[in-house]
Amino acid sequence: MSALIGEDEILHEAELIWLEDIAGLDYVRQSLDRLPTRRGKPAYHRDGRMVGYALLGPQAKPSRSSGTFRRRVFWLLPHDRDADPQGLYATGAPAEAVDPRTLSPGRKGRKTERSEGGPLSWAAREPQNGLPL
Repeated sequence: MSALIGEDEILHEAELIWLEDIAGLDYVRQSLDRLPTRRGKPAYHRDGRMVGYALLGPQAKPSRSSGTFRRRVFWLLPHDRDADPQGLYATGAPAEAVDPRTLSPGRKGRKTERSEGGPLSWAAREPQNGLPL
């Protein structure tokens, strides 16, 4: 969950890659996945679709036990608001969801009024502001 991702866990991020235009997305889900490489598009094994992922810089070290790297993956499920505007998340958002406009490498992002189902607010327009996670 996004609330459980610490900025110390993502400080070696070099870039976020978006696979689709995030301008129309009120929120994306984010998770830290164990992946075999620092860079490249990861395999995706969830329902729904991957909308983005993080690339790590050369200073990122693999896990000593597994040899994998922890990288963020951004995704949506079939019942999320973009695909089902009147569904389960017509208002509110999943715990791991954040407004994609508040994300940048090494910053975990924030919930905003928009990500929670409200109108585009000053918090969504000002990335340093946002709702508590």
